Order: sequence, then C-alpha cells, then structure tokens
Amino acid sequence: MAQGRGRADYQAKFTVALLLCLLVCLQNIDAATYTVGGASGWTFNMATWPKGKSFRAGDVLVFNYDATIHNVVGVNRAGYTGCTTPAGAKVYTSGKDQVTLAKGPNFFICNTAGHCESGMKIAINAV
Repeated sequence: MAQGRGRADYQAKFTVALLLCLLVCLQNIDAATYTVGGASGWTFNMATWPKGKSFRAGDVLVFNYDATIHNVVGVNRAGYTGCTTPAGAKVYTSGKDQVTLAKGPNFFICNTAGHCESGMKIAINAV
C-alpha cells in the first residue's frame, strides 16, 4: 500500500510542476517585441519614440546600433535625467541587444560622451 501512495504523490508533484511551467510559458507568450527607433534603430532624438506605445513587464526591447560608437545602458531615474551612469549599471555593447522590461519605470541611455544629452535616451513605464 505504501508503494501505491508513493506513486500518487509523485504524480501529484509532477502535475503541479507541469502546471507551473505552463503558467510561466503563457506569461511569455503575451510578451511583445519592440525594435527601438524602428528601422532607424537606436540613435539620437529618441525620447519621443515610446509615445503611443503600451509596454508591459516582460516585453522585449531590441536595440540595433553601431557598436563602435554607441551602447545601451540601463539606468535609474537620476541617471536618465542627468545623463550619468550609476555604479553597477548594466551596459550593453553588442549592437543587437535584447532587454526584457521590468514592471514599472525602465530607463536607457547611450553613455558615449554627448549622446544622451543629444537625446539618445528613452524612458518606458511597463505595466
């Protein structure tokens, strides 16, 4: 009898694990992918690019740019406003970066000298 109960426990645990995996997968199915700047890519005067778009946590931003002259830096609000890179900020340099949005405000700049000040920055609020 103990053997039968062990099998039932295993099946129940397996079923719960499978359901959890399905829930995680279903959340990612809803995620949208946005190419920052459209066909022009990540470049100057980007601050208005997010306008009119609805972003959700889990959506993916694709940053396409010339990696020899630009980058993407995930910053906090102060870094965005002051065009500064806080200690510990994530710096992307591939030229084809994919960043998953977190819930709430998400800020990105290019920290090449003068680029953020020339509008190479975006602020996105993901719900």
